[in-house]
Amino acid sequence: MERQPISSAPSSEGKGEAQAYYLKGNEYRRQGNWQEAINCYLEAIALDPESPAVHAKEMLDDILNFYNKDMYNP
Repeated sequence: MERQPISSAPSSEGKGEAQAYYLKGNEYRRQGNWQEAINCYLEAIALDPESPAVHAKEMLDDILNFYNKDMYNP
């Protein structure tokens, strides 16, 4: 059995899934569903650490920390 090298880069399938979660997160954010947006961004980041979801989540965190400090403490 030949060993496959372990790659830290996400597969193209992982990147595609990450993109789908990122776009889904954007849709939830537009609807004002902050928690679902964060969940989608976190999933995208887990699949692809270089996803644009990293920046989107940071921006959403900044907004929520400024406007809604209780969002993380339901």
